[in-house]
Amino acid sequence: MIEVKDLYKEFNGVPVLKGISTTFEKGKTSMIIGQSGSGKTVFLKCLVGLHVPESGLICFDGRKHTELDIKQRRQLRKEIGMVFQGGALYDSLTVEENIMFPLKMFTRDSYSDMLKRVNFVLDRVNLVNANKKFPAEISGGMQKRVSIARAIVMNPKYLFCDEPNSGLDPNTATVIDNLIQEITKEYQMITVINSHDMNSVMEIGEKIVFLKDGVKAWEGSNKEIFKTENEAIVNFVYSSNLFKKVREAYLNETK
Repeated sequence: MIEVKDLYKEFNGVPVLKGISTTFEKGKTSMIIGQSGSGKTVFLKCLVGLHVPESGLICFDGRKHTELDIKQRRQLRKEIGMVFQGGALYDSLTVEENIMFPLKMFTRDSYSDMLKRVNFVLDRVNLVNANKKFPAEISGGMQKRVSIARAIVMNPKYLFCDEPNSGLDPNTATVIDNLIQEITKEYQMITVINSHDMNSVMEIGEKIVFLKDGVKAWEGSNKEIFKTENEAIVNFVYSSNLFKKVREAYLNETK
């Protein structure tokens, strides 16, 4: 479990995160949502260690991040997989080399063992025989799958995704959503996704944390979101007429 307690972060004296507390559980896809400027990207970066909060606590299965020494932080880093918004693949490296990169950085495995692991995760994301292709030679959806394969090649305990569906068509976005959820359950990872895609939130948001102006304004599941009377989340999620109709239909069925 990842536990977050009273997380506070500011930039140049301006508070961005104002005392956020929540938890993220193993085997669940958890979503961070909110309008631009709500603090969700800063929150995700604090979780992965790219930002250091002014105060508060982040615990990874009982390990307090701020109290870890260099060796312990390196070990924790090995347990974290990250899927970046743009994929963040190295253009000059092949698919195989991109996925193998973390293995070369963090392990002393032989090349043959690393290649076995690369081929295993490529098979898992349905990209068999893509090893020698370069990122420019494959589609955006395939690039995202390569990014996911690279994120899980170290068999992480924690998976963080920053807008994994950005720039994808709806069908491909659904494929990526399903893949992330399947992998989360298969490997029993703690998965946290920063997203603005409400279709993703409704489909795979087993836990949703809604941020507004740096504060946790609501949290619950994609089932509970239909029933909530919280004005902030209702206004955010149901600004679309489609979602309004879906919510109305759900409420009518459960009366």
